[in-house]
Amino acid sequence: QVQLVESGGGLVQPGGSLRLSCAASRSLFNVNHMGWYRQAPGKQRELVAIITSGSTTNYADSVKGRFTISRDNAKNTVYLQMNSLKPEDTAIYYCKYQNWGPAYWGQGTQVTVSS
Repeated sequence: QVQLVESGGGLVQPGGSLRLSCAASRSLFNVNHMGWYRQAPGKQRELVAIITSGSTTNYADSVKGRFTISRDNAKNTVYLQMNSLKPEDTAIYYCKYQNWGPAYWGQGTQVTVSS
């Protein structure tokens, strides 16, 4: 079992920034897939960004150039830096852990972008 705890969500104005954190209960060293996903009301959960054990990253087209995913293996934490936020970024953001086996999800953190 892996426990994931997300934090850093909140209310921000359009154009603002937030940094989400995902703290894992076990080491992230060599974990091949850590990712951020989001789900807006009435929509399916979608990929936002992933980072591999080799620090290769991949982003949804809608967030490229605005969001940055990173990992700190020493702190067992994955981050999502979100800049130039838009109202359409409003969603619950979830952290995902997968290492050649079952996937584990956090409880989610709400991000609301509104003036």
